[in-house]
Amino acid sequence: MGCDGGTIPKRHELVKGPKKVEKVDKDAELVAQWNYCTLSQEILRRPIVACELGRLYNKDAVIEFLLDKSAEKALGKAASHIKSIKNVTELKLSDNPAWEGDKGNTKGDKHDDLQRARFICPVVGLEMNGRHRFCFLRCCGCVFSERALKEIKAEVCHTCGAAFQEDDVIVLNGTKEDVDVLKARMEERRLRAKLEKKTKKPKAAESVSKPDVSEEAPGPSKVKTGKPEETSLDSREKKNNLAPKSAATNESFSGKAGKPLCGATKRSIADSEESEAYKSLFTTHSSAKRSKEESAHWVTHTSYCF
Repeated sequence: MGCDGGTIPKRHELVKGPKKVEKVDKDAELVAQWNYCTLSQEILRRPIVACELGRLYNKDAVIEFLLDKSAEKALGKAASHIKSIKNVTELKLSDNPAWEGDKGNTKGDKHDDLQRARFICPVVGLEMNGRHRFCFLRCCGCVFSERALKEIKAEVCHTCGAAFQEDDVIVLNGTKEDVDVLKARMEERRLRAKLEKKTKKPKAAESVSKPDVSEEAPGPSKVKTGKPEETSLDSREKKNNLAPKSAATNESFSGKAGKPLCGATKRSIADSEESEAYKSLFTTHSSAKRSKEESAHWVTHTSYCF
């Protein structure tokens, strides 16, 4: 039954025991979380965004995911909670001056220090490599270490001065407990936004249905209630009452001015009792009449050039 040629089998080759659980390298896991996009698995490059659960993405990858939702991707579950570009926040990161990147390792003979990070905390100076807890503010997108927020307690952002609350602080790449808390906050926030939209819709409908009273008159409008026959009779009576009044006012005005109303016979100014100086202003006066010799010459247009 085998074992030819002097081979001696060992116990682990003959007896199959339970398989050992493979342990994930913590350093490799931290590098994958803090240096690579959760959606596309590419190296993080600006602009970098973060979701409401504290995961890091490339903005280009998020836009492609939102535009191409029909494609079933293996990593699409990691961004299933992102419904629009408003659900992510663009991060304002501070560069690490000690980070050289791939500049010093062009030949491949240099050891890459995995503890060296591209970004640091602008307040304390801790490197964002996963060894320290980092968080960002939803209101402005500034990134700080959790130690900086605890040591310097303030309700204003340390970099841009924007006011924030406790709900605006989101932990980056947190533990399962942190993710559960952030998910509960996210659901509450979205429910609150839906309720606000529902309350705004009936208010907008009421404003449209109301008549535009302000356009008609600045004061309050008065609406008369009654039968249409009564209102028509009242309007006729008012017209009849106003007619004699208007006639009387016209007569008084004509008497004062001394001029006839339209439709009456016209009188010449020569027959009027005005002064001679006033009558001389008109062409009907005797001084304005000229003989044929004084009339205009056929060459000229005026009667004064003879």
